[in-house]
Amino acid sequence: MATIYQLNSKNPQERSIDQIVQALKKGAIMLYPTDTVYAIGCDLNSKSAVERVRRIKQLSSDKPLTFLCSSLSHISEYAVVSDEAYRIMKRLIPGPFTFLLPTTKLVPKLVMSPKRKTTGIRVPDHNICHTLLESLDNPIISTSAHLPDEDGEYPSYEWEKVKLFDHLEKQVDIILDDETPPGLKVSTIIDLSTPEPSLVRKGLGWEKIEDWLTFTNV
Repeated sequence: MATIYQLNSKNPQERSIDQIVQALKKGAIMLYPTDTVYAIGCDLNSKSAVERVRRIKQLSSDKPLTFLCSSLSHISEYAVVSDEAYRIMKRLIPGPFTFLLPTTKLVPKLVMSPKRKTTGIRVPDHNICHTLLESLDNPIISTSAHLPDEDGEYPSYEWEKVKLFDHLEKQVDIILDDETPPGLKVSTIIDLSTPEPSLVRKGLGWEKIEDWLTFTNV
């Protein structure tokens, strides 16, 4: 059974954050809130934990995993950022946007796309996420807590939080509850790994960019 932490969304308790971070460093997996939907995550550098996340989500090895960074400068440690990519991200960070970028050597192979050598990175607009990132000093894996049903289909995310917790409490080690309703929309995904940006998925925040950002596939 997972350990549940009740956290203050604006000022998360320091002792709880310390306990969570220590568990993540030892390979724990958590279910946690973001500025989009609840996510399943772990320390990017814990190979065993990343492998467990893949099993929980039933993801093949060629499916890249998104992770969270604390800032644009933090992203530049893990991805190759062109001038155009920098310009776009600077306007959108922090927020509900995932950017596909070429990786640096700091990104584990288990996380990136093996063919394209790219990865998805977000800087969330969420206080608990930022507090964890700063305390852990490593990126955090962030894959949405959607899980396929028996037919392999993904249900709508309009679950009550208690049902989500009940569904995953035996598969994760830690559950974070900030006493706010879970988000219902996933992030917007923008591919910045090529000279021209392209839209991969319309999600939360899409309306913010549709009037000023031109995509090759829109």
